[in-house]
Amino acid sequence: MAQKSTPLSYIILAFAIVYVVWGSTYFFIQNALKGFTPMEIGAFRFVAAGTILLTWCRIKGLKIFNWQQIKVAGLAGLLLLFIDNGLFIWAEQYVPSSLAAIMASCVSLWFILLDKRRWKENLGNRYVILGLILGLAGILLLFGEQLSSFFSGSIGKPQVLAVIVLALAPSTWAIGSLYSKYNTNENDNIWVSVGWQMLVAGIAFSIGGFTNGDFKAMNWQTIPQESIASVVYLIFFGSLAAYSLYIWLLKVRSAMQVSTHAYVNPVIAVLLGCLFGHESISFLQIVGLAIILLSVLFINMSSIWINKKRALQTI
Repeated sequence: MAQKSTPLSYIILAFAIVYVVWGSTYFFIQNALKGFTPMEIGAFRFVAAGTILLTWCRIKGLKIFNWQQIKVAGLAGLLLLFIDNGLFIWAEQYVPSSLAAIMASCVSLWFILLDKRRWKENLGNRYVILGLILGLAGILLLFGEQLSSFFSGSIGKPQVLAVIVLALAPSTWAIGSLYSKYNTNENDNIWVSVGWQMLVAGIAFSIGGFTNGDFKAMNWQTIPQESIASVVYLIFFGSLAAYSLYIWLLKVRSAMQVSTHAYVNPVIAVLLGCLFGHESISFLQIVGLAIILLSVLFINMSSIWINKKRALQTI
């Protein structure tokens, strides 16, 4: 019902924002790490974004103190933002952002494995399976050279641990997304839920920062301006815009379709690097980009295939 009543133009715009903005966050996270610790980034980003969003909801007259809603949103926020996002921020201290983008694309596989309610639809859908295979192949082509150079060099234990963390972290993103999708009350306002997700995650990051002594050792005078600007970008664009729309898309589209952002984000990251970072792109990478976009087309075609199958069953 939600899919029929939601204007297609809204959905396309939301996907575009999630694709483009989250594709740029890998770059801004690494810039932020030049002046802040992972705990500080998470604390500033999500406390600020959650407070702004909840304040806006309160000004609009929405009820923001519903303890059942806060409980569900808080757990989702811990899984999505504190654990998954926190692990990625930590790992980017030791591995290239391109490698982090590659590992993030594994979230689509986790959605297939963990979304039990859609096992029959997803595993029995040739478009989904083909799209997943093409997406992973495209990612390997896109970042094959970087992967080869990274693993061919002498890497230490922190790098190895970071790779392991990046392989497992997307599972918590899938769990948190599915939990939010299937446990949020239909009468709960989606923006209030998102606000609490971010605020609870921000509080968790703050506790971690104080426990580690990060805030005590922080000196604002030595923090680069680009790091501060990057955190501001992550607050307003990465969280308030893209993350809010991501949670909304989970309500109006299948989790499998929404997870296609994990394939497109690296594409955007490469294109931004070429346009603004004076980076070069090889023919093999162009082929990888085309295959990734084709994989997203196949996965989005899955909903058409499912609707046709249902229509035939009703005849």
